[in-house]
Amino acid sequence: MNTEILGIIFIFFATLALAYPLGKYIAKIFAGEKTLFDTIFNPLEKIFFRLSGIDTSKEMNWKQSMVALLTINLVWFLLSMFVLMSQGWLPLNPDGNPSMTPDCAFNTTISFVSNTNLQHYSGETGATYLSQLLLMLFQFISAGTGIAACAIVFNALKERTTDKLGNFYNYFVKSCTRILLPLSIVVATILIFRGSPMTFNGKDTMISLQGDTMHVSTGPAAAMIAIKQLGTNGGGYFGANSAAPFENPDYLTNIIENGSIFLIPVALVFALGFYLKRKKLAWMIFGVMTFCSILLIVPAVYHEMNGNPAIAKMGISQPLGNMEGKEVRFGPAASALWEITTTNTSNGSVNSMHDSSMPISGMCAMLGMMINAIYGGVGVGFLNFFIFIIIAVFISGLMVGRTPEFLGKKIEAREMKIAMIIFLLHPLLILTGTAIATGLAAHNTPMGWWFAGNASAWLNNPGYHGFSEMLYEFTSASANNGSGFEGLGDANPFWNISCGIVMMLSRFFPIIGPVAIAGLLAQKKFIPESSGTLKTDTGTFGIMVFAVIAVLVGLSFFTTLALGPLAEHFTLFLN
Repeated sequence: MNTEILGIIFIFFATLALAYPLGKYIAKIFAGEKTLFDTIFNPLEKIFFRLSGIDTSKEMNWKQSMVALLTINLVWFLLSMFVLMSQGWLPLNPDGNPSMTPDCAFNTTISFVSNTNLQHYSGETGATYLSQLLLMLFQFISAGTGIAACAIVFNALKERTTDKLGNFYNYFVKSCTRILLPLSIVVATILIFRGSPMTFNGKDTMISLQGDTMHVSTGPAAAMIAIKQLGTNGGGYFGANSAAPFENPDYLTNIIENGSIFLIPVALVFALGFYLKRKKLAWMIFGVMTFCSILLIVPAVYHEMNGNPAIAKMGISQPLGNMEGKEVRFGPAASALWEITTTNTSNGSVNSMHDSSMPISGMCAMLGMMINAIYGGVGVGFLNFFIFIIIAVFISGLMVGRTPEFLGKKIEAREMKIAMIIFLLHPLLILTGTAIATGLAAHNTPMGWWFAGNASAWLNNPGYHGFSEMLYEFTSASANNGSGFEGLGDANPFWNISCGIVMMLSRFFPIIGPVAIAGLLAQKKFIPESSGTLKTDTGTFGIMVFAVIAVLVGLSFFTTLALGPLAEHFTLFLN
């Protein structure tokens, strides 16, 4: 067990050691400074800009940037719907997989465009090679979109007054070519050498040790696995995601993939410090995020390593801990770390089945998504944390009787209203969706076209755990995470459409809101720091931000968590 704990510690510090220099590199890209790889990427980017007719020297305001963001996502949405609904007769389909139904195609398209990757299908049978390649492209696009939005906010926070915040297309393309692509090539290459397939051949025919003939799915998996982790996408090539040996062959690949999940989100925090020349601010943000993360990792690892008390009462030994739904090659500690890492970010990939986790572990995973700002998704994680900073600054200013200021710009009513709307949208989507699904299931409502049978049939687990499954699904959709308690029967029109709507709203409004706040702040007069200025790069302010997160998230979600995972936890100790 000590070895398992050392593995967790190694993953964190190894990722941190890589994230710091990567953050410095990203800051140089955002600032347009020379980097080591300019000779490689400059010609490639010029081709993209020339073909698309983009003038990167033309700067945009925040509104123009958001119009550009929404426009390209609409184009990708329409293309994806066509391909997924037509994949059965399109090329690169050696296994003869059928086309997706309209509701499944809608959910899948929104899911990948929004960086969620909530898969209500099994990758090896539900998508063709062409569809998998298209979805892999969206994993680059959605991650690049988030990084570009983050770059716009960084630009807006500079010490000046302007409405020009750089060129969205320039940030977007460079995020894909200079950050995501090279890192993905490195990770994919390692995965190939460790055993992940990278081929366009169809299923392999194998003879098992028992003498049975088996048809094993392969395909261009390694490339998709790399970007799914680095881009905090999470969508697996195979149905079992990173619990599948072809996706995650051994403990070494588990270390690399787990570290890849939060590498870029952490690096972007450090990039903020380098870009604004405010390293103390970056360390404050990183400190709060890491403290929140530790508060969720420790109980999850503890409960998974100590096993299920209900099973222990039966006199059954659990020397390895809670191994239900877990891979022996990883063990409970590494599985628990992944569970929290993937839900702290908007990744959503899994190396174990979250539905089989102990109730407290499942609650910690849900809390990570409910906060949705502990490292968070690539780019958007900082945007969500930025909302909490704005709220904390406003409250702190009221407490000391001064006009709230952040980085020399006044926080006024308009910015505060946007911040609160964006924060409240998250619990609104989660709680409304969960309430509707719970009401339908509780009354065993006939669903007609929406579901084959009565609503209670989509629950394979009754009681508290069944409620947790529905709560987790909408929490995952709203956090653009994509993981799930897979005991829920979600491959049907009700869950496809409802979760698709939630994913769409929770993706674009939480990007537009922080960018709007940053754009409004950028237009205001810069006020130099004085002795009376509230310092936002100190440990004291970090405690304030943590308190704001704890109070707001606790008030929003405690009652639902009490009805689900907490209630289930206490039933384990009943005689």
